[in-house]
Amino acid sequence: MIKNKNYILRGGRVVDPSRNVDGVGDIGVCDGMICSPEKLQGAEIIDVKGLVVTPGLIDMHVHLRQPGQTAAETIATGTRAAAAGGFTSIVSMPNTNPPADSSDTIEYIRRHARTDGVVKVLPCGCMSKGLKGEEMAPVGSLKNSGVVALSDDGRCIQNHELMLHVIQYAKSFDLPILDHCEDEQLTCGGVMHHGEWSALLGMKGVMSASEEMMVARDIIFSRMADWKVHIQHISTLESIELVRNARKRKLRITAEVTPHHLALTDEKIKTFDTNFKMSPPLRSADDRQAVLTALKDGTITVIATDHAPHTETAKLVEFDFAPCGIIGLETAIPVCFTELYHSGILSLSELIAKFTTGPAEVLNIDAGTLAEGKPADITLIDPELEFTVDKETFLSKSSNSPFHGTKVKGKAISTIVDGKFIYRDGTLVG
Repeated sequence: MIKNKNYILRGGRVVDPSRNVDGVGDIGVCDGMICSPEKLQGAEIIDVKGLVVTPGLIDMHVHLRQPGQTAAETIATGTRAAAAGGFTSIVSMPNTNPPADSSDTIEYIRRHARTDGVVKVLPCGCMSKGLKGEEMAPVGSLKNSGVVALSDDGRCIQNHELMLHVIQYAKSFDLPILDHCEDEQLTCGGVMHHGEWSALLGMKGVMSASEEMMVARDIIFSRMADWKVHIQHISTLESIELVRNARKRKLRITAEVTPHHLALTDEKIKTFDTNFKMSPPLRSADDRQAVLTALKDGTITVIATDHAPHTETAKLVEFDFAPCGIIGLETAIPVCFTELYHSGILSLSELIAKFTTGPAEVLNIDAGTLAEGKPADITLIDPELEFTVDKETFLSKSSNSPFHGTKVKGKAISTIVDGKFIYRDGTLVG
């Protein structure tokens, strides 16, 4: 345990994409803020040689399930899982029960985050009332309540006129749109990706076009409104190409990918394990390769977990009837270090940017940096730690992970929020 509020993290590899820093150095912490080590006299020295020191990681796509679905997750358990994964800030999705479409629900989330949470919870408000896609939510009051973005995640507004109106209105309140892109008429009850494996397994598929149609729509509306639209959990080659072209044209479009979509393909469904069922579904090998290319060339600027807890009972049914979604907060760094860094696809700085500057820029928040004078939100990662993912060790209330039993390399071992260690050397503090 540190003995005072002032300390120096000494000798780690400091990787801070916000300042183009990547090299061995020291980081000073004074009263919860980043400061120059030279200004600290008599501060405690914490040896972090061999570790990577990064800005606190940000996950802009997390389902905390509270209020309403606390059998699967709570703000308390979800934020502890985030800490164990190295995340210091998380954006909570609004598809709770009741949905986060009112100032009362947002205040409930913020209050419980203050009293029960251990990392920073940034609420996201609904785009439409009740997530029904019929009427715009009260954007002004949601903004005043402290939301950082708007989304109907889990659903997609099918009414184009309403969607354009929401984007235009969000612009006036400086709130980015985070959209789950899915044309429901093209989804048609599919349970996995429409392709070779759905044909072999005799299962109804979800066409890639269901995502691509709405990505194209959102790009058009982003251009018309000149406002920020962020594509959540992008998964198909053609969707990625649409985003790539939009960004080349300097449109205000960004996109995220999940660790499971960059690591897995629809072939995994042959086991009929419901922990491989998610929305959008795992796609083809060609789609996965397109994701990897887009991460490298900067088309995709964010990696987000889409952490979606479900109880064991909910997932313990036939594949067709199981809910979509998996947890991801505690496996994101191990999976991404294994699949992207140790494989040579991304440099360390490129990878860390997907969890720091990428989301911070979309959300326009004061985070994702180790600059002097900024809050001391810091993640310490052991890039060489090899282990096998074990769902029994998760701090999340749920264990629906497709990575159980997977050998990985790289792990967040300490998480610091406002200068305070909340997770250290693999153990929750306090």
